Amino acid sequence: ISTVVKMSHVVKKRKLDKTRQDRLYFDSYSDVTIHEEMIADQVRTNTYRTAILRNTESIRGKVVLDVGAGTGVLSVFCAQAGAKKVYAVEACSIAEQAVRIVRQNNLQDRIEVIRGTVESVDLPEQVEVIVSEWMGYALLHESMLNSVLYARDKWLKPGGLILPSKAELYIAPVSDPVVEDRLHFWYTVKDQYGVDMSCMSDFARSCIMNSDITVNSVSVEDVLSHPARFAELDLYSVTTEELRSVKGQFRCESFGSAAVNALCVYFTVTFNCPDKPHALVLSTSPFKPETHWKQAVLYMDAPVDVVQDTVVTGEVSMYPSEESARHICIHVDYTIGEQKRQSKTFTIPDWSCEAPP
Repeated sequence: ISTVVKMSHVVKKRKLDKTRQDRLYFDSYSDVTIHEEMIADQVRTNTYRTAILRNTESIRGKVVLDVGAGTGVLSVFCAQAGAKKVYAVEACSIAEQAVRIVRQNNLQDRIEVIRGTVESVDLPEQVEVIVSEWMGYALLHESMLNSVLYARDKWLKPGGLILPSKAELYIAPVSDPVVEDRLHFWYTVKDQYGVDMSCMSDFARSCIMNSDITVNSVSVEDVLSHPARFAELDLYSVTTEELRSVKGQFRCESFGSAAVNALCVYFTVTFNCPDKPHALVLSTSPFKPETHWKQAVLYMDAPVDVVQDTVVTGEVSMYPSEESARHICIHVDYTIGEQKRQSKTFTIPDWSCEAPP
């Protein structure tokens, strides 16, 4: 799940009260565009469908809770896999469309759409399965995972199934050629127009290589090392307290000579599939087919040259923003080769502050 991120201009930071944070978040899912984007993401939707159908034995005749059901597509998949009852809990007005979709597929006797947050609804029974597509940009933006964990602790029977059951975070150094082209542009103006504007390059660098988490597709050829996993979340055991700071260390070795100007963060989620030799993995890696999550790109203040086997090490810490708990911050301490250690904190621009109260 991921909202459209507006990154056009800097806004004044101020703390939003939780009710307004939630309203802005849920309102962002009331428009058709985001649901079209998610359903059209075949990697996302087909992986969930395959995972649910491969778990038919665990779902058939069972009670399922779909947390943040949206259009209800996952609830329909669960009903198709033989679920006895599916509670599709959805807080925003798209729930009205989910009701229509359920009726159109003649599943109203088995799927009940409930409008409300999972923290506020009262289910008539415990469930044996929880399914949810809760992932945001850089995995944790929007922090919907908290709602899944609440549902797990309140409604899931002991020994129940959670789909997906595990999430992992990865990081790799990258070279973004577009940034280098944009920075070099100011050196070309003199030849073009007879006006030397090369002094603009420092200003351009500060604007482009800023502290925003940039959601973008990273090309395979721009990834400069094997990615390193820095965190793993087991959805059966992770706590909301642990989500207040998800951190880990990483070590990467450069493939060859290049200029590192950013770090790329992406995630995978894993679905356990009984009777199958391998679990099913939904990956947002730049080495895999593109998804609507793309990757989270973190620009350094300045590029650093590396050669083959140059070591890039560091620590990543992800935590909720003070301004809005639904927004994620990423703090990275990193060392490239013999360079001194650098630190930088990144945020997804809080465009919601622009909305009228």
